[in-house]
Amino acid sequence: MYRVLRGVTDVVSGYTGGDTPDPSYESVCTGRTGHAEAIAVTFDPEVIPAGVILDVFFTLHDPTQLNRQGADVGTQYRSAMFYADDEQKQLFEKARTRAAEWWGEGIVTTIQPLGEYFVAEDYHQDFFAKNPGQGYCMAVALPKVNKIRKSYAQYILP
Repeated sequence: MYRVLRGVTDVVSGYTGGDTPDPSYESVCTGRTGHAEAIAVTFDPEVIPAGVILDVFFTLHDPTQLNRQGADVGTQYRSAMFYADDEQKQLFEKARTRAAEWWGEGIVTTIQPLGEYFVAEDYHQDFFAKNPGQGYCMAVALPKVNKIRKSYAQYILP
């Protein structure tokens, strides 16, 4: 969903935050790896500010749900942000504080150090773009994309 934003140069789906080396989607889905489904977003801060990237994160999902996103339940669906350095940690904390202005004080998003990041299988990369007619994409992802297009119109690709 980040790919609709100007300045975003790469989005890589993966897994992080757990202790199982080289997990697969199937193993992460068990909830026993400790990993969360995650994305790594690369962007040009001269085109789109880091704060906007982070605000989009809080727009795309419900950060008040503990260990779930909609019908998807388990620690692998937790709301989490993984930082690479102290500067990122501070940016993430500020974004979570901003998000509380519209979500309220019930945000459960964790902010923790980035451990090893494992790239997800090829079929998870650009899933929405590759599967626009799939049920999940139509019912769950498309409304989120439309919300981003409306809320961040000045950053949407032509």
